[in-house]
Amino acid sequence: MSKHMIFGVHLSDRIKSSNDVQQLFTKYGCNIKTRIGLHDVHDDFCSTSGIIVLEMAGDEALCDELALKLNAIHGVEVQKMIFKG
Repeated sequence: MSKHMIFGVHLSDRIKSSNDVQQLFTKYGCNIKTRIGLHDVHDDFCSTSGIIVLEMAGDEALCDELALKLNAIHGVEVQKMIFKG
């Protein structure tokens, strides 16, 4: 892949969707170069929503397949950024 593909994955309810999301991350693990998870955490509070940033690698069709499958999970939304290099 001669370009950089980044997925922003928003989970509106991490507790309900995390198992399905993790299964897909495992299945497509060879296409995920970098993974960063972000959510609010306080002393007495942990947010139920969060964002995961994925740097993708390999076959673009497989990466797009992952995005489609993630978007099919209730409460999950994927946005895609492509930087041509």
